[in-house]
Formats: sequence, C-alpha cells, structure tokens
Amino acid sequence: MNPPEEYMNNNLGQLREGESNQEITKQLSSDNSISESNSLDKVREILFGSQVREVEKRFARLEERLVKEFTDVRDETRKRLDALEIYLKKEVDSLTERLKNEQTERNAAVQTLSEEHRNIAISLEKKFAQFDEKTTNSQRDLREQILNQSKSLQDDLRQKYEEILALLEREAQELRRDKIDSSKLAALFTDLAIRLNTQNKS
Repeated sequence: MNPPEEYMNNNLGQLREGESNQEITKQLSSDNSISESNSLDKVREILFGSQVREVEKRFARLEERLVKEFTDVRDETRKRLDALEIYLKKEVDSLTERLKNEQTERNAAVQTLSEEHRNIAISLEKKFAQFDEKTTNSQRDLREQILNQSKSLQDDLRQKYEEILALLEREAQELRRDKIDSSKLAALFTDLAIRLNTQNKS
C-alpha cells in the first residue's frame, strides 16, 4: 500500500471518530504536498544533481581564487603602503634636516648682523666720545688763548697806562721845575698827544 492510500485509511478512521470532512481534506492536501515535494526533490536530484555539484565546485574554486587574489591584493597594497610610508618618512626627515640647516644658517646670519651692529654702535660711540673730547679740548684751548690774549692786552694797556702816567709825571715835574710858559706847555701837550696817538696805532 502506497503512502497516499495509508493516509486516506487513517483519515477515514479519524472521520469515524468524529472529525469533520473539512479537516480531513486539509490533512490530505498537506500530505499530498509533502509527498509531491519529496518527489520533486528526487526528480531535481536526478536531472540537475551533477550540474548543481559542478556549479558548487566552480563556486568553491571561484571563491578560493577570489580569496587568493584578495590576499595577494592585500599583501601588495600593504607592501606599497609600507614603501610609501618609508618614502614619506625619508622625505619628511630630509625636509626636517633642511629646515634645521636653514634655521641654523639664519641664526648664524642674524648673530653676525647683531655682532656687526654692536660693533658699529661701539665704533660710533667711540667716535662721538673722541669728537666730544676734541671739541672740549678745542674749546678749552680757545678759552685759554682768549684768556692769555686778554691778559696780554691788559698787561700792555697797564704798561702803556703806567708809561703815560710816568711821562705825565715827568713832564709835570719839569713844568714845575722850569716854570715854562703857556706856549711851551701847549707844545708839551701837543707832543704828548702825538705820542699817545702813535702808541695807540702801534
């Protein structure tokens, strides 16, 4: 007896026990569907089983190749990234070294300029001090010369004054001694005036 017949006999027994026709129909449909599904699976296996297994093998080989290629690409990418990292590190080190050298050169140039500026400032201060000292010395010498000339002129004037006083004293004594007349006295004063005029011109 095949499965459908067994199922029908079982369902008839259940119907005797009081189940409805609708429930029996549902069970029969469900069992028929299961049986048909199993039959279809067997047919599918007979018709397409080898092709399905071949396709699965191809998919497995393709997956294996994809995994291998992905691994190769990943390794190659890692190598390139490592090489790029090394290159960039070398470039950064080179730029850093160049910047350090340029900074050192600029610092040396700035230090040299500062030293030159300091030397120029010191030289200017020395020259200003020397000029100030020369000016002070010149002013002092000029004042001394003026003072000496002033003293010399004062001495000359004092000497001339004393000579004139002495001359006047002598002339007065002579006048008193000789009791010269007014004409002789006039001549004496005229001669005295001429002498004074001559001395002032000299």
